[in-house]
Amino acid sequence: MKASFTKKLLSWNQKKNKREMPWKGEKDPYKIWLSEIILQQTRVEQGLDYYNRFIHTYPTVIHLANAPDEQVFKLWEGLGYYSRCKNLIRTARFIASELAGRFPSTYEEILALKGIGPYTAAAIGSFAFNLPYAVVDGNVFRVLARYAGINKDISSTEGKRQFSVLANELLDKKKPGIYNQAIMDFGAVICKPQNPLCSGCPLKKECVAFAKGMVQKLPVKGKKLEKRKRWFYYLLVEYRNKVYVRKRSNKDIWENLYEFVLLEFDGKKTMGNIKISKEFRSLFRGSGAEVRKMSASYSQQLSHQTIEGAFIHLATRRRPALKDYEEIPFTKLSQLAFPRLISRYLTESGYPAFER
Repeated sequence: MKASFTKKLLSWNQKKNKREMPWKGEKDPYKIWLSEIILQQTRVEQGLDYYNRFIHTYPTVIHLANAPDEQVFKLWEGLGYYSRCKNLIRTARFIASELAGRFPSTYEEILALKGIGPYTAAAIGSFAFNLPYAVVDGNVFRVLARYAGINKDISSTEGKRQFSVLANELLDKKKPGIYNQAIMDFGAVICKPQNPLCSGCPLKKECVAFAKGMVQKLPVKGKKLEKRKRWFYYLLVEYRNKVYVRKRSNKDIWENLYEFVLLEFDGKKTMGNIKISKEFRSLFRGSGAEVRKMSASYSQQLSHQTIEGAFIHLATRRRPALKDYEEIPFTKLSQLAFPRLISRYLTESGYPAFER
């Protein structure tokens, strides 16, 4: 079974796999690492443009390590999961300063880098250095679960262990990079989540799920977490042709990104509700704040929460006491990295020259 699986997979890869991506066949560990970090929680179609922009702007790990944080975050803007970007910067600087700019070449050293787990370490190790470690991502989980008829939850400790053991048993130790790319491509174009191409699958004769009519039931995934809902109301506070912003620095969502003055409430609010709230009054008491307009509702779906809210443009006659916020010209907003929720509002409002 194991020898047959590997042989047929590699034969399919050689003869029929037409999936093209700019990083396929890449041997530079920096470029492989960059592509893998960008593609975490991101569709290939979306990640491709980001990958190309990053490689153009930062062609080597040294270039990335020397770049200012805000410039890197601005380039990352819109990809989400910003902890990935934070770890990208930290790891690039570690490689530049502690490893003289040379990417580590052993699995253990790669795995020890910030933001790199077993999957990414296996991908970099096998693609760049031909190390015999199997990748186990969503595509691989699906292919192996169906082929071997594994009904263990892929998010459980036991499930992860079983899949990892099987993946490494099936791995072609002489050509690990080619094999790893082949099984991921196979999951993406043949053994797809929906409407898999079973009729033309070279593995269907030995596929347990196909034989038992369980293709759409595998892999088994744990229950989805209930999403939290939050209401953000952003105040674009204008004073002498400048607006107040701050960089988020706590351990909440969107760390290191910029935002306007934020009021968070337990539920949806009208402009009248907000103006009489103690939070609003404490910020603008005595400042002569004049509300100019309130936007329509905006929303952004995150992995475990939904952000709902709106934007309120107001002007003040006196400088408001806004702790931790800084004044910047409206024309400088385009230089800052914002969460997608805010960027969308600015763009739809005529950003960067939206009406004031």
